[in-house]
Amino acid sequence: MKSTPSKISARSRAVACALLVALVAAESASLRTVVAQGGGQSNGKKGARAPAQAAPLLKRTTTRREVRRLGFGGSVTIYGAPAGSVTVEGWSKGEVEITAEFEQSADTEENLDRLAALNGFVLDEDVNHLRLTTVGVHDRNFLKRAARNLPKGLASMPWKIDYHVRVPSVLDLEVYTGRGALNITGVEGSLHVNAGDGPADFTLAGGDVEATLRSGTVNVRVPARGWRGRGMTLRLASGELNVELPAGFSGDLDAEILRAGRVDNSYAGLAPRERTRTTDRSLRGRMGQGGAPFSFTVGDGTIRIVQEGRKQ
Repeated sequence: MKSTPSKISARSRAVACALLVALVAAESASLRTVVAQGGGQSNGKKGARAPAQAAPLLKRTTTRREVRRLGFGGSVTIYGAPAGSVTVEGWSKGEVEITAEFEQSADTEENLDRLAALNGFVLDEDVNHLRLTTVGVHDRNFLKRAARNLPKGLASMPWKIDYHVRVPSVLDLEVYTGRGALNITGVEGSLHVNAGDGPADFTLAGGDVEATLRSGTVNVRVPARGWRGRGMTLRLASGELNVELPAGFSGDLDAEILRAGRVDNSYAGLAPRERTRTTDRSLRGRMGQGGAPFSFTVGDGTIRIVQEGRKQ
């Protein structure tokens, strides 16, 4: 007995949704030793009670700044902290400026000192590549090397790092984050993003962009009428995706909800492409003369496509 088109479509969406969830899980698992999704985690056994706090935790905030030379066309890799924001901003200088704000909590000044010496970041430099890697108590292998005798209770103390990184505007960029806000603006090149939970903002005018995010509200803004690059592919497991395009923009756009939600289009210049069918959960359209492809996929949630400067 042949399947009806509606059954085939439903089955295809279910498979696609499963693949999206698997992709997010696989990328997160591969980075678990560097970027833990849930913050500083205890090394104690599952189900064990958290140690009672005898007094309110002390909190300390410090800042570290580093500058490195890097030419245009180079590459930067950022492994963020388990918790904390990551902001990447393109600029005209041939160097990378890193400003990191550390927030650490502990029960005593002595333990604040001890944890501050462990939670931080390291820089690895190659010919034309810079890698920023967060190190700390979330990485068990690191603890075995740096603090084998650290009491279990200290590893679960809350901490975060907020990064603000300025990079040459033309470069290849990889960003991996845990829980916290993500903001990338003014860069062009090959951009790969794997993000956890939290809001995200992309303000980009070009490049070859591939981003996978677990949850949150994601805003994509394109400030130019034509995309300078190969296009953008963005996948969001659950949340709200808002795409803002300028009037007169040219490009091809695919938007799809895999499981539950809808696609809302209020961009007047977006027309369905030939031989495509538009539904509440699927849209394949062309703007202007067409051009670079944009693919937006959400497992559960909403995709909104709007014109720059117009309220929904």
